[in-house]
Amino acid sequence: MSMIMPGLKEYRFMLTEFDYKLFQFINTAAGQGGFMDLLMRFFAEQAVYLFVLALLIYGCTRSERNRLMVLETAIAACAAFGVSKMWSLLYFRDRPFIGHDVVQLIAHKATSSFPSNHATGVFVIAAVILLNRRPIGWVFFMLAVCVGFSRVWVGVHYPLDIIGGMVNGMLCAFIIHYAATRWSRVNRTLLSIVRFYERLEQRIHTRIRKNPRQLTK
Repeated sequence: MSMIMPGLKEYRFMLTEFDYKLFQFINTAAGQGGFMDLLMRFFAEQAVYLFVLALLIYGCTRSERNRLMVLETAIAACAAFGVSKMWSLLYFRDRPFIGHDVVQLIAHKATSSFPSNHATGVFVIAAVILLNRRPIGWVFFMLAVCVGFSRVWVGVHYPLDIIGGMVNGMLCAFIIHYAATRWSRVNRTLLSIVRFYERLEQRIHTRIRKNPRQLTK
């Protein structure tokens, strides 16, 4: 046991050092005030809304398949953020700007850095879309990669934080999708939720058509 523990500590130190060197390599290119900084700030702060917008559009198409995909995403996201919260409680990692001089392009609270919640969120959505709709799913996957990279560029995450969020989000997406497509009981439950929502939606639309004045109240 005494021979194993030093090896583990050394491996962890080497991994942390590599993580920081990779962070420095990416982050030192920031802060030049050019187009790349503007683009990276967009990906780091606003691009996540593109993923939310995509889910809203899919949810409004009145397609049972699309709505099942949105429901899968909601469940997978809840699971992924639950895992992320657990990790942050078990292992608190300071943000890069706490212990190092970094080029920080956006403001951020000194919360736990690992794993990245932004990476968790965008990769869980991208993975579910990729599993259900392959061509457009690859577009969202590449957007998720850009979001993850930008969070390092702007100085609020280490690369391993992004990788941790990516693995967490994609793993939860795969598990939920597998359960939804391979386990008949889970599939029937999700279908019943979607169909209940559609019946409720239809009732609301019917009432509005009968009494349009309800929209102005």
